[in-house]
Amino acid sequence: MTSFEEAETEETAACLHMTFYHPCQNDKMMFHCLNFCKREQVRADEMAKFGRDPNICHYNLVDTRVSRIQFSLQFYRKLNSSELCFEIKNMSKKTKLFVDHTELGYLNKIDLPWKCIVCFGDYQILMEIQEGESLDYFETHLCLSKVPILQEKCIPLVQPLPENSIIPSLFPSQGKSPIEIDENESC
Repeated sequence: MTSFEEAETEETAACLHMTFYHPCQNDKMMFHCLNFCKREQVRADEMAKFGRDPNICHYNLVDTRVSRIQFSLQFYRKLNSSELCFEIKNMSKKTKLFVDHTELGYLNKIDLPWKCIVCFGDYQILMEIQEGESLDYFETHLCLSKVPILQEKCIPLVQPLPENSIIPSLFPSQGKSPIEIDENESC
């Protein structure tokens, strides 16, 4: 036998490809802390956290309107199966997270479809799962889109409702637009 035949089979890792877009990304530099176009390994027992707090989140979004931890991704294997999956959980008390057309409130979680668009505020993230076999780690691969992802995919933008469920356009006599506050500020 040759050394090639005796070599161990290389195990591939599942990879979560994420393409980010924000309408002010050129002006506000909210993505400057993200490592684009390079695959990064994340241990399978760690949660991938996205948010503005660099002490907690590995994926830091530099924007005061983003929660300390906006959302998290957990890698797992389904019970009695070899299928590897991702679960996404909304960690923001103030902002709803949309996975395609499913709305997630605070601490709600859902299995990530193999291809979906995740939205919160003005952020749009196209997420695509590439299968792999490794149980020890997964990889992330981040890219930046120059055009709105929803526009590119011809998916209508979901208009978020204010937390009080009053749609401002239905009550024009009030003349007030909603004000966004940071989760640290009290009402």
